[in-house]
Amino acid sequence: MENTEKLANSKEVIAYIAERFPECFTVEGEAKPLKIGIFQDLATRLEGDPKVSKTQLRAALRQYTSSWRYLHSVKPGASRVDLDGNACGELEQEHIDHAAQTLAESKARAAERRKQQQAKKAESQAKNGEKAPAKGKKAAAQSAKGRTSKPKPAKMTKKESEPRRELSANDVVVGKDVNVNMGNGNLPATIVEINKDEVRVRLTNGLTMLVKAEHLSA
Repeated sequence: MENTEKLANSKEVIAYIAERFPECFTVEGEAKPLKIGIFQDLATRLEGDPKVSKTQLRAALRQYTSSWRYLHSVKPGASRVDLDGNACGELEQEHIDHAAQTLAESKARAAERRKQQQAKKAESQAKNGEKAPAKGKKAAAQSAKGRTSKPKPAKMTKKESEPRRELSANDVVVGKDVNVNMGNGNLPATIVEINKDEVRVRLTNGLTMLVKAEHLSA
């Protein structure tokens, strides 16, 4: 018996309509500008579908069209498509300008959030350093003494890895080669999808993963 359980959130709805209409919607890679009025086409084609309601469709479309990946697709020379992938005319300049402005504002907000998070982290680390107890200094001295008798240069060298350059908002684009900051090391990867707060990257071994933009560097 077919599973008719209603989809739980916009992410699941987007995956569902991408499966139903693959020539129009995608969940990764480059998106396509959508036909004006495509919501009504979706509502008609999915009328009576027990998995998704019109309210869910509207919310999912709003999330899809506000993603960085979609806003990147609204550019000169691109054509809008209908549910079956048929071209529905080139984009108007005012729509291109609006998408560019929306994308720039969204990236600026994301950069400001990262800046605030980094400031809070630095403040927290500074406070912890000021409150270091005397026994902490003694332990540090003992650790230094131990390193004198039994040095572990390899471990120290690994921590002092080459400096990372934080990506600017304009660096976060599909196809960009980046490093994923993973604790004591970096993993080379390529950006394949951009959302509001997360970025999907493909590692050199072919695996993909979602990470925060703040964990990427050049």
